[in-house]
Amino acid sequence: MRGNLFAVAVDLVVLTVRDGVLCVLLRERSAKPFAGELALPGGFVQGREDLLDAAGRELAETGLAIQGHHLEQLAGYAAPDRDPRGRVLTVGHLALVPDLPEPPGEGAWWPVVKVDALAFDHLQILADGVERARAKLEYTTLAAAFCPPEFTISQLRRVYEAVWDASPDPRNFSRKVTNTPGFLEPTGTKVSGGRGRPGQLFRRGPATALHPPMLRDAPPARQMLGT
Repeated sequence: MRGNLFAVAVDLVVLTVRDGVLCVLLRERSAKPFAGELALPGGFVQGREDLLDAAGRELAETGLAIQGHHLEQLAGYAAPDRDPRGRVLTVGHLALVPDLPEPPGEGAWWPVVKVDALAFDHLQILADGVERARAKLEYTTLAAAFCPPEFTISQLRRVYEAVWDASPDPRNFSRKVTNTPGFLEPTGTKVSGGRGRPGQLFRRGPATALHPPMLRDAPPARQMLGT
């Protein structure tokens, strides 16, 4: 890399909810710089790839069945000193996926609240990704992207609780998600959760937006990464 030339990379904030906790996929770097440190999955854009192609390839290399789930561009990061190898522009991407097993290769799921240091500027990229996910849940139906193909209202509410670190009122929440046209589609089946009435199972409907939005409360200080 010489002069004003930039290398272009992608880095991925892959979020899921595991056991009621918002988690991110991280892997330990095996090469310099920052060998041995945790980082987001990512790499340089190759050949004639566009950015989403490169992000999809990096997702595939995790060995997890992530293809077909929500993936969007997050932001560009190009601080002159972000990579000690030279000028590297990276484009962050956000992926939202249902609970998946541990990656078969390198990488592991980490609770977001326990992540306090990452290689490069990945802590900032992670923080931006988490905030994007929190905001998305206010005005879109993307919370269902964290759920299995069929799920209960309680499972959906636990997604909001994990991502927002807050507890929506159960009665108001149920009324909101069931009265929003196209948010949920009943499957016609129920699942027994032990005590109480069996829960109605739903699948994600065609709607993409919430009108009006479902606003979260102001986040407490402990929501900040690394605190």
